[in-house]
Amino acid sequence: MTTREVADYLRLKERKVYDLVRQGAMPSVRFSGKLLFPRSAIDLWVLSHLEGDQARAAPPPPVYAGSSDPLLQWALREAGTELAQLCHGSGDGVARLLNGHAQLIGLHVVNPASGGFNEPAHCGLGGLRDLVMLRWATRRQGLVLPAGNPRRITGIGDLAAPELRVVHRQRGAGAEGLLHHLLTQAGIDPGSLDDRGPTALDEDDLAAEVGSGRADCGLAVEASARRHGLDFIPLAEERFDLALRRRSYFEPPMQRLMAFVRTDAFREKAAEMGGYDVNECGAVRYNA
Repeated sequence: MTTREVADYLRLKERKVYDLVRQGAMPSVRFSGKLLFPRSAIDLWVLSHLEGDQARAAPPPPVYAGSSDPLLQWALREAGTELAQLCHGSGDGVARLLNGHAQLIGLHVVNPASGGFNEPAHCGLGGLRDLVMLRWATRRQGLVLPAGNPRRITGIGDLAAPELRVVHRQRGAGAEGLLHHLLTQAGIDPGSLDDRGPTALDEDDLAAEVGSGRADCGLAVEASARRHGLDFIPLAEERFDLALRRRSYFEPPMQRLMAFVRTDAFREKAAEMGGYDVNECGAVRYNA
């Protein structure tokens, strides 16, 4: 929306809109010298001022929690968000958001019944009255293998071989849930892999286990395989989303991140890492 359109939309004078922008109180972008106002961001801004209970509550600490993602972790640093990062899996992130122990979380939780990702009710976030979910990226997940693929693994069906050592992720991690889903679809009992390999806490740990020879494969994003010089077999396209309370969207960390993802540097890094589609990055996909 233009300045005039947003003024009409909010029933404000244009001068008041300019004042709010100058104070940094209203979300806006500048394009070719003109102020523009994304409608979804304005709607979030309005709703954030209607939540009296949340406004009086203590703000969550400046922490990013949940799933690890190479591109996101890089962007959080490069954007100057100053968020501490506690990447212990999607399930842990959900718990921290609900308990007020994190300002922002990342998750990629598949619902085996529907095949969809990050459905609030399925993730345990359905009761959060001020929940906002933003698209981060569509990521390519697959099997990470040693360089040269010495075991000649061709797909998920090969994991039925009892001699293969498969890296697992911790309980509650989105990648572990996706691995179980893919195994079940292939007719393999996920429990048959329980004692056949180490457990990794994030993408880099998993790649290190495979690269060192302590494991034959594991499920991770393509960017992780590339970064460690490992082979990769794509298996699924998944949605990775960000979740936060509505008022946190307007705090400096989130505003810095959203400004950064509109830069050429961000898109160039996503292309360099590989396996990312960031065309919808920052789009609001759920607003309670």
